[in-house]
Amino acid sequence: MNGPQEPAQPDDALVIETFYDESDATPLDPASGRKQSPQPPREPPSPLRWAELIGVFLLIVLCDLTIYHGHGFAGYAALFFVAPILLWVSSNRRRGGPAFWIVSFMVLALAAKMLWCGSNALVAVGFTLIVAFAMTLVGRCPYVLEMLFFALQTAQAGFYGIIRFGRQINRLGPIIPRAGWVSIVLPLLAFLVFGWIFVLANPDLNVWFGQGMTQLFNSVQAWVEHYSPDPLEIGFWGAVLWIVLGLLRPVMVDSQVFSTTSEIPADETPATIEAYLYPALLNTLVTVVVLFGAYLVFEFKSMWFHEFPPGFHYSGYAHEGAAWLTAALALATIMLSLVFRGDILRERRVGTLRRLAWLWSIENMLLAASVYNRLFIYIGFNGMSRMRIVGLFGMTAVVVGFLLVIWKIARNRNLLWLARRHLWTLAIALYLLALTPLDTLVVGYNVRRILDGDPAPSVQISVHPINAEGILQLQPLLDSDNEIIREGVRALLAVHHSEAESTATHRWALGWTTYQIADEIALKEFRQNQEAWQQYADPKVRQAALDRFHKYAYQWF
Repeated sequence: MNGPQEPAQPDDALVIETFYDESDATPLDPASGRKQSPQPPREPPSPLRWAELIGVFLLIVLCDLTIYHGHGFAGYAALFFVAPILLWVSSNRRRGGPAFWIVSFMVLALAAKMLWCGSNALVAVGFTLIVAFAMTLVGRCPYVLEMLFFALQTAQAGFYGIIRFGRQINRLGPIIPRAGWVSIVLPLLAFLVFGWIFVLANPDLNVWFGQGMTQLFNSVQAWVEHYSPDPLEIGFWGAVLWIVLGLLRPVMVDSQVFSTTSEIPADETPATIEAYLYPALLNTLVTVVVLFGAYLVFEFKSMWFHEFPPGFHYSGYAHEGAAWLTAALALATIMLSLVFRGDILRERRVGTLRRLAWLWSIENMLLAASVYNRLFIYIGFNGMSRMRIVGLFGMTAVVVGFLLVIWKIARNRNLLWLARRHLWTLAIALYLLALTPLDTLVVGYNVRRILDGDPAPSVQISVHPINAEGILQLQPLLDSDNEIIREGVRALLAVHHSEAESTATHRWALGWTTYQIADEIALKEFRQNQEAWQQYADPKVRQAALDRFHKYAYQWF
């Protein structure tokens, strides 16, 4: 008689043997025998809740009103203000944290700017912040690269979300317990039955009620005919549902796309090796330190603390030259970040490289100061412009990026840490630039210069467009002593007044989504002060004054 036997395995069974270390239960890689990184348990799909269902429905309605049927930036302002609230209500996680509050404030500030004076750039920034906000709801830090992957995963996550919605929708119980339905349906039924009897008992009331019901039916029919969705709108609803579910129920929650190691482990930091590239990197750093030092002597001698002669090439030196120096600083940032990595950090002579890097960093900061000096030389020549503010933002972002490289070298951070902070620097600079009232700053600065007796900034008023934020800043020039500038500004305000009236009429027909506070304030000011430029109501007279103004200002172009 045979003893007990092991149950037979099916022929097609796949048996996977996992090796374990005796000291703990961490699984070992069968190929290498090393411990595998423990994987966090996968969270089961959260059940569908009424709050999520209602929130998703309201998000579809919101997008339909503000995007599909919207025509302007006030609609986007409403979208960016309300959408985060609905996402928070609909979310099953709501992890929160500092990133949640920072992104929430950024979205709120952007919505306010959009309502004041919107732009297409603000719309792009707003949608990016919505993705960042959704990431904070699931407890992920909104790094820029991870935001890209998070946005792309909505294609897959939205598909899974729709399937789960379909499977779980029938499991939803009514908001009111079943026993409570009787307490609502029965009184309502009694009200309708006896109310109808009372109406039939009074001929006048019956006629009035019949007319009212007819009007109500006609109104509902007209509303349905007017607002009945076409196939394109239904497709838009489906796309919104897909994206919203992808944001609320992401399939990629844990940050596993990139390594999160930011520092070199302590047991690997002793400088005990001789890196192959050390001599080449040492010679390179010595070369750039000497070259930058020699150039800075030339820069300070030629561009600092003296008056420039007539005919000085301001555009070449202060505009194109500043751009090239900014490129040099950006290239230096990349070089430094690539030098201090890998084996170089364990090189026994790394101290020499660090001292050269600190010296080169000081030279780069002096180079950054030279770029700022060139930009302000150009501003001093013929005033401020939008692109010069963009240049100041860009230069500041490059400087911050260089400081991050210095921090990376000092704290042994890796390239992923640096890349994330560099992208954050760029993203924050673009966000602040989008929120900055450029024309208010530009026109206000140029007007003050002109009133102080310097007519050169008039070229910026003559050749560049001005939006509603900046146009009212021109009014002090109506009292300018310079007759050509004064009359040119009167003619310019007459043009903007005519355009503002036309824009207001057009927006009134399109509806509330086109509302802009800055445009409304400008139109009100135009109507109150229109007598100041009444003489330029005639297009021919107005164009003659503008041509004279343009010709006069062009000498400082």
